[in-house]
Amino acid sequence: QVHMVESGGGLVQAGGSLRLSCAASGSIFSINDMEWYRQAPGKQRELVATITSGGSAKYADSVKGRFTISRDNTKNTVYLQMNSLKPEDTAVYYCNGDFVIRFGLIVKGNWGQGTQVTVSS
Repeated sequence: QVHMVESGGGLVQAGGSLRLSCAASGSIFSINDMEWYRQAPGKQRELVATITSGGSAKYADSVKGRFTISRDNTKNTVYLQMNSLKPEDTAVYYCNGDFVIRFGLIVKGNWGQGTQVTVSS
């Protein structure tokens, strides 16, 4: 099994910045894509950003130009730098990925508790 632990959330004013971190642990052979998701109250979880093992990134239109995803492959860790935050970014943020746990077997991690991001207007 692969476990995710997110951190770095908090309360920030609109226009401010936060940097989220997420560490994956378990019997990980390697990691393909890593992802950040968010879930606002009363809404479904949505994909915010994805980064490949080679460092190529994709973003949801709602965060493009404001958020930057990065990763440290030596630490099995993914980051999300969030700038120019808006009240609509308020949500619980989660990470996950495609984990190779042995040759040919790729699994998703167990969802962590997430980290709360609250942006005040």
